[in-house]
Amino acid sequence: MKKDRAMGIFIILVYFAFGCQEKKISKRTPETPIVQNSPVKTEIAPEVVIVEKPTGMTVPDGMVWVPGSEFIQGAVPQDKMAMEHEKPGIKVAVDGFFMDITEVTNAQFSKFIEETAYITVAERAVDWEELKKQVPEDTEKPHDSVLRPGALTFKKVKTTLSDLYDFSQWWHWKIGADWKHPNGPESTTEGKGGHPVVQIAYEDALAYCKWAGRRLPTEAEWELAARGGNYGTTFFWGDDVEKLAGKANTWEGEFPVTNAKTDGYELRAPVKSYAPNGYGLYDMAGNVWEWTSDWYNTKYYREQSLRNTLQKNPQGAASPYTPNNPYAREKVVKGGSFLCSASYCASYRVSARMGSSMDSSLEHTGFRTVLSVDMIQE
Repeated sequence: MKKDRAMGIFIILVYFAFGCQEKKISKRTPETPIVQNSPVKTEIAPEVVIVEKPTGMTVPDGMVWVPGSEFIQGAVPQDKMAMEHEKPGIKVAVDGFFMDITEVTNAQFSKFIEETAYITVAERAVDWEELKKQVPEDTEKPHDSVLRPGALTFKKVKTTLSDLYDFSQWWHWKIGADWKHPNGPESTTEGKGGHPVVQIAYEDALAYCKWAGRRLPTEAEWELAARGGNYGTTFFWGDDVEKLAGKANTWEGEFPVTNAKTDGYELRAPVKSYAPNGYGLYDMAGNVWEWTSDWYNTKYYREQSLRNTLQKNPQGAASPYTPNNPYAREKVVKGGSFLCSASYCASYRVSARMGSSMDSSLEHTGFRTVLSVDMIQE
């Protein structure tokens, strides 16, 4: 009984520590007008956005050049599934940069581990003194048998759920889950070198970037890249959601009960399983969520729109803010995953965003890297 009680407390602890990420964007909120044609007062110097790849600069292996542009970041007017934290669209100008063609794979991450002996967050001993800073002060410490290395894994449920706001019904803390065992100790990445690496916390992604001489994209850069040159549309291919199954790995059927696998996969798919966007980038919709460098702040778009200014290479919010979790320090993740469905979060839309706790490791979250011109010139 004592151990069962500890386990129950730990589940509650994880709920607060890792954040109810998809829950908070599942709620359909009243539509807010998205003003995309209002006058924009430019306060920045009239600099020329870097559009084309600088002459003589070689495209790094495994990357593509993303042309710079001025565009509307955030929800588009016709997107009826857009969340309030994506509205209203804001006008930005972003310099061109290089981006990984695919999400970082198990094979690529394995090479990083071999060369650095890095230990991911999910593989480390759980530090209760650090963890309790992220939960209510009166949270009781779970038994030591529970405070062991692990991560969050997904499990389908057997019957229809009346409440899709309680993510704990399908997310479970699994001791032994990590990037080499994405679904728990009984799973493996052997033979799956071409799959996207997952169970990656923000710190893990930064460590890889430092080793590779890269960085994570900003949210604005990610959206520019995801569009593939197709501006003003809900998805990177246009507005026709009927094309989804052939474009991305998502959840099809009743979430989280039955996945029809119309797109060919139930869980993660190997990278390049679907056609790339206009810039030659794969899986910019679905498969796994991707970390960005921006703080997740639900007020960001609203506050930026009030400034009515064109922003050059925006870095996102100055600080994090998640209204239903004051303890959260979350970063923006983009692109959606194999768990996204029309009835749940529909985050295969270009403007879709979610906040993820920086120490979260989940089986549907990975990343890709970018290189800006100044990083190469340095």
